[in-house]
Amino acid sequence: MYPAEIVLPMKKELVDAGFQDLTTVEDVDTAISSEGGVLVIINSVCGCAAGNARPAARLASEHPKVPKLTTVFAGFDKDAVNQARKYMLPYPPSSPCMALFKDGKLVHMIERHNIEGNQATMIADSLKSAFDEYL
Repeated sequence: MYPAEIVLPMKKELVDAGFQDLTTVEDVDTAISSEGGVLVIINSVCGCAAGNARPAARLASEHPKVPKLTTVFAGFDKDAVNQARKYMLPYPPSSPCMALFKDGKLVHMIERHNIEGNQATMIADSLKSAFDEYL
């Protein structure tokens, strides 16, 4: 588990952009089972989260058509992350990652290997395209 003084500023980055911080199993279940679209970002302390994932999520959140925006933090909100990952099956656990759900069903997934080495704008464009297609 990462210390709060490291994690909290990284959480704040997405919360300040309008993402709901999911910290419990119940939070995750409620968010994902809700009607409509829900984006779940599994946030992380790694460099690709800082350089690519969080910036991409913030860019995508400015799109005219957005789902409910949520985030959980790997290595900190353990139970919430494990619950989110159950909904993301059959994809293997990875962090960071981004999952779009529509009416409780996974419809678009961006895994860590799609985040590492890609520009934030390209990742955001993938999310925006998914928003346009599924919302």
